[in-house]
Amino acid sequence: MVERIHDVIQIGYGPVGQTLALALGRQGRDVVVVERWTARYPLPRAVCIDHELYRVLCALGMEADLPAICQRGPIYQWFNADWKTLLEIDWSVDSISGGPEINFVHQPTLEQALDRAVAGQPTVDVRLGWEAIAVSQDKELARVTVRNRATGEQTIVLARYVVGCDGANSLVRQAIGGGQEDHGFEADWLVIDVLLKPGVTIETLGIPAAGQYCNPLRPTTIVPAGVREGRVFRRWEFMRLPGERNEELESEARVWELLGPWAGPEQIELIRHKVYNFRSLIAERWRDGRLLIAGDAAHVMPPFMGQGMCSGMRDAWNLAWKLGLVLDGVAGDTLFDFYQPERRPHVSQLVEASIYLGKIICIPDPVKAAERDEAFLTGKVEPPPPFPQLADGLLMRGPDGLLSPGAGQLSPHVRVTRGDVGGRLDDVVGPGFVLVTLDGDALGRLDQPTRAMLDRLGLRVADMAELVDLDGRIVPFMAAHGWTAMVVRPDFYVYGGTHGDVVALVGALVADLAVNGLGNAAAAAAV
Repeated sequence: MVERIHDVIQIGYGPVGQTLALALGRQGRDVVVVERWTARYPLPRAVCIDHELYRVLCALGMEADLPAICQRGPIYQWFNADWKTLLEIDWSVDSISGGPEINFVHQPTLEQALDRAVAGQPTVDVRLGWEAIAVSQDKELARVTVRNRATGEQTIVLARYVVGCDGANSLVRQAIGGGQEDHGFEADWLVIDVLLKPGVTIETLGIPAAGQYCNPLRPTTIVPAGVREGRVFRRWEFMRLPGERNEELESEARVWELLGPWAGPEQIELIRHKVYNFRSLIAERWRDGRLLIAGDAAHVMPPFMGQGMCSGMRDAWNLAWKLGLVLDGVAGDTLFDFYQPERRPHVSQLVEASIYLGKIICIPDPVKAAERDEAFLTGKVEPPPPFPQLADGLLMRGPDGLLSPGAGQLSPHVRVTRGDVGGRLDDVVGPGFVLVTLDGDALGRLDQPTRAMLDRLGLRVADMAELVDLDGRIVPFMAAHGWTAMVVRPDFYVYGGTHGDVVALVGALVADLAVNGLGNAAAAAAV
């Protein structure tokens, strides 16, 4: 059987696939999601989302769900075997997006909330228990052959685009072709999730709020793992030492033996445990025609930055607005040419940062650990690299082809009021491209063809002359760059800014997008 032509077929329904399905569903897209499993994956996985993804989830209508799911991130501390501090990363500070830099989550509970939100999208058809077995494409369509794992029934699903959110062994990545770049990190760790029993706290256990115990005798991770209905989850991770077998580590008796110095059955309830192989791989090709990949299909990284799931959700958020413009015919599919240049370098920097941190703890040799301690305690090592911004893609450039200063940075998010209306900036202004201006007459200087193109693009205006920034972040951010106006992309990254020349700013955007094939003409008319 061959189905009608859908907008998008998604393969995979983990948190990355759920995020993409929700984003496309809220656009009203006709989406089919195929997922080989009928139940959620039960083993330990991600435990945190950063401020950017918290903002994304709020923008996707999940603001009411998140407070019950999230725990504010603490200071992330790295200790040597003698509990001397080697490194601290303050995840509790207020971020540019509002709220803390990091929130810890219980992934199964987050997935339940995402699933409820996706179920509320009438144009999204989630098919659990269906396995994608073949992917192909031509100039007009993409085709996915799927098989019901219970009945053996097969059908062909057609769509304009296919997105593989189908994990590290991605079928879609194989169809796209190209290899994977190995950044050279590999280690096996036993990951254990537990529930604290009533009355038990990290203080009574005497454990750090979030820490890496860099003891060469047994490198150990101790971090929050989210909340569910008021119950507190915690995670321990133990590095597999040379000579140990995975099967040995995964036995419940061995799990309790490793947990013994920290907590016992009278204090914690064992939820799940599994040995994971931490790798650092990035796909060389993220798109071929109508086929694209996101999440673990495109990249896997060590967990020490807490950015594996976050990076996959960024992929989905980046793709969602691009798919929307292309499916509406506002932009051509050359818009997808920006996807890999935007996401791959960003992910690559996070992989390298994760490896940097991983190399601090993954040292089972006491002599090398002592050398590491000496280097950190005497300040002879560089701190972790800064968090990346966009360095390529759909960003404003100068006549020399170089990025305009400030382009590619994440924009501030604030609470605002406009008259009697108040709330999050994203809710008050709305989704899509946003022109943030300190000059209320900015659009008045544009000619009619350019304004018509911006209307087609769905650009919205946040006039800070009429909006009250309750958090006081936007005007200082713009002032630091010398801007009176900036364009923010639908994924909250700054396209570019200007001091007074809004005509050139929006003309550059229209030209770069080549909206409906008329961008260059409209930009020329604007200038």
